[in-house]
Amino acid sequence: MPNFEAPEVKKFVAWDYVVFAALFLVSASIGVFFAVKERKKKTSKEFLVGGKQMTCGPIAFSLTTSFMSAVTVLGTPSEVYRYGASFVLFFLSYALVIIFTAELFLPVFYRSGITSTYEYLELRFNKIVRLAATLIYILQTILYTGIVVYAPSLALNQVTGFDLWGSVAATGIVCTFYCTLGGLKAVVWTDAFQMIVMVAGFLTVLIRGTSLNGGSTQVWEDAHEGSRLNIFDFDADPLRRHTIWTIVIGGTFTWLGIYGVNQSTIQRCISCKSEKHAKLALYLNLLGLWTVLACAVFCGLVMYSHYKSCDPWTADFISAPDQLMPYFVMDIFSSMPGVPGLFVACAFSGTLSTVAASINALATVTFEDLVKKGFPNLSEKMSTWISKGLCVLYGVLCTSMAAAASLMGGVVQASLSIHGMCGGPMLGLFTLGIVFPCANWKGALGGLLAGITLAFWAGTGSFIYPAPPTKSIPLQLSTLNCTLANGTASLTTAAPTAAPERPLLADTWYSLSYLYFSAIGCLGCAIIGLLISYITGPTKGEDIPPVLIKPVCNLLFFWSERLKTLLWCGVQHDSLEIDFEKKLPKVTADKAFKNSINKETHCQFSGYNPEEKSYTNTSRESRL
Repeated sequence: MPNFEAPEVKKFVAWDYVVFAALFLVSASIGVFFAVKERKKKTSKEFLVGGKQMTCGPIAFSLTTSFMSAVTVLGTPSEVYRYGASFVLFFLSYALVIIFTAELFLPVFYRSGITSTYEYLELRFNKIVRLAATLIYILQTILYTGIVVYAPSLALNQVTGFDLWGSVAATGIVCTFYCTLGGLKAVVWTDAFQMIVMVAGFLTVLIRGTSLNGGSTQVWEDAHEGSRLNIFDFDADPLRRHTIWTIVIGGTFTWLGIYGVNQSTIQRCISCKSEKHAKLALYLNLLGLWTVLACAVFCGLVMYSHYKSCDPWTADFISAPDQLMPYFVMDIFSSMPGVPGLFVACAFSGTLSTVAASINALATVTFEDLVKKGFPNLSEKMSTWISKGLCVLYGVLCTSMAAAASLMGGVVQASLSIHGMCGGPMLGLFTLGIVFPCANWKGALGGLLAGITLAFWAGTGSFIYPAPPTKSIPLQLSTLNCTLANGTASLTTAAPTAAPERPLLADTWYSLSYLYFSAIGCLGCAIIGLLISYITGPTKGEDIPPVLIKPVCNLLFFWSERLKTLLWCGVQHDSLEIDFEKKLPKVTADKAFKNSINKETHCQFSGYNPEEKSYTNTSRESRL
């Protein structure tokens, strides 16, 4: 094995810029196309949810691309390179998340006829709960989007010489441009294009990297010798960063908060023309998630095979682990102009998709939950212009937030930590409403505050006092064949250094795996919410429309009608399952909803298709 010397930072050549610029040009062109095509459809509903006439194919692509962002393209290969291929266990988490989302949460949201998921909280509880959840979601999404914009820009800047703030600004401008012009349809179809670019970039790196390192068999042997294939770690210690339990259990809670109740996901699903299409989109999206995950994991193994005797990070050729993937790409494609540009386009495809999805979802939530509540008599033309203005506002805000992302650490852990700390309590809140008919608004609000407090307590503590090195130590990384600045070579594990003074909770509560933050927030919210509900008087089941509850007890206690009836708490689930429209209860918990439900039964809940055994969106808007 020849010695590696620290090379100069490779720069983009003309062809790299051409390939990269083509991505931005095509993305912007899609926005222009839909702006022209849909110019006669000026309603806010058309702009925000595509008229609720989308099909499963583009929605599936959009879901995959939106959540497999540059965090995945850059962060996951680095994780596998340093910690091993246990990250592949997320394929189990993804499967559980999609099943729960498609069978538990989606039917409730879809049949309720809502545009914002937080409309459900007002129907089920009251306006205060809806407002609190909306504000938390806005905070979560802006923080996450800042990481998504900043992390790839920084990594590519320091490795390729690509201008940092130029790429940040370009990302924000292009996303805001096509979101504002084309609305959800532009976002969805741009995501479909970007999914193709992302997979093409991964496959190009895999093929080239594998051929340079002796083929797939040699890559696999190198990974085995380097302990990168020790996937199944059954250690039940919750302080361990990645084990089968933290990834499958903690990862399921984390991603369920992202998928199951996240506005960005649900907004795409309810834009489908029928519930059947929405479910099919989720299951097709699962195949996309598995494909991108497999590509990212194998890229990490190929990268380890290439650098097994000279780790660029330990040798100080790069300044952060998140730069490993772009460094690797610039290394193996140095003699192939244009191909590094394809990888950069691959990384930024995920960024563009995620930022666009966030901007669109933030605009929808703000318009539906805040603007329309304050100004209920807006004209359709004014509503559309306000929606577009919100896209511009959040585009600027999310791009500006990128500056704060430099304090968050590694992109994978930082992004999933934010989703866990905010998404976990939100998951608990929606679970209270959908699964537990007895939960009242006081329990919902109290549980949400308790879940947020617990999750942020653990999450903030872990940022200030990182876990002991023994709980998250990377696998062996060698600089044996590197020519370092001082002419020496070494063997190191590059473990993080613990703080000299640590409080009592630093080695216990603050050292929990970051994947458990969501579980803490969710369970804390649900448990405290149920306790408060019972203390203050549980909600009567006959006061809740069956469409707002999902009878999971039908599956858990299918053998006992008595137990099912007891757990329904008075909600007439049998009537919902047999003939939903004919036996809709006349009484609801919300007074405004109660007064209008009899007049607008078919407007709010119509659309059942007995042939497909699913619900179909109608053209009329739902009303609270």
